[in-house]
Amino acid sequence: MLSRIAESLYWVGRYVERAEDTARILDVHVHHIVEDPTVSEDTACRVLLGVMGTTAPAGTMSAPRVVEMLGFDPSDGCSIVGSLGAARENARGVREVLSTEMWQCLNATWMGLPAQRRRADDMGHVFFQFVKERAAMMAGLADSTMARDEGWRFLVLGRSLERVDMTARLLLAGFCDPSGAPDWVTTLRSCSAHEAFLRTYKRGVDSSRVAEFLLLDRLFPRSAFHALGVAERCLAELGPSVGRAGQEDEARRILGRARNELEFAGVRELLTDVPAHLRALQAACAEAGAAVARRFFQQSAPVEWQRERVPPG
Repeated sequence: MLSRIAESLYWVGRYVERAEDTARILDVHVHHIVEDPTVSEDTACRVLLGVMGTTAPAGTMSAPRVVEMLGFDPSDGCSIVGSLGAARENARGVREVLSTEMWQCLNATWMGLPAQRRRADDMGHVFFQFVKERAAMMAGLADSTMARDEGWRFLVLGRSLERVDMTARLLLAGFCDPSGAPDWVTTLRSCSAHEAFLRTYKRGVDSSRVAEFLLLDRLFPRSAFHALGVAERCLAELGPSVGRAGQEDEARRILGRARNELEFAGVRELLTDVPAHLRALQAACAEAGAAVARRFFQQSAPVEWQRERVPPG
């Protein structure tokens, strides 16, 4: 597979997942900011922007301003609209390897964003629901209409790395909540995890169990541990690279170390400083993404042909 095609599919997976998860995070925390009168709206908005990796601008911050920045700014590749636009542009360049249904879904989603934005109120709930539903449809079409070849693996690899990072951001937003009393039930619902959580634990919701479930659960697809495993399997299938001296694939080594730290650290150790572990997980995802780019997406410089000078005879 050409590196250009592989890279575009990888970023389609990442950008669609980023748009969906950003919608999930905003839908939860913006409403929490507005509905809780004890929370300083300016402080909470700045914390949320920091968790999402965006620098807060000067002036007083408000929930509608955060929704505008993280939801509707087309020039920001981390906003919902910016992510979906970037996903569409990448998909348009590789339509020959995407199914027709996938392209139509993504294109229709992009074309429908202006109407959904006009319908949304200042909190954006209708808009966020639309994005979540369309991203879920895109993921379903990818799993049901694409052959399990290299293209599918690059798309799932990108989706899985982004999912780990965004699950960490979602939890970080809860643990960094300035009110000190985040709504963990709402956090679970934002991951579509509340029912799975109740079936697993059969007891009340608290911060330690939510962190354990979203970080360590082996069976829930949006947990960090599960997504790390999927990313590792994709890398192993794309290019086995186990040498006599250990793992030669830098990205697999980074992800494997992150997964082992989650698996063998123990719940109690993780809960002693959850934000630090979450930031370390985000750093590992960034390093692994850079390693994937170096291995698979480096494009060689074009060969420049020059007329050879013929020596005088």
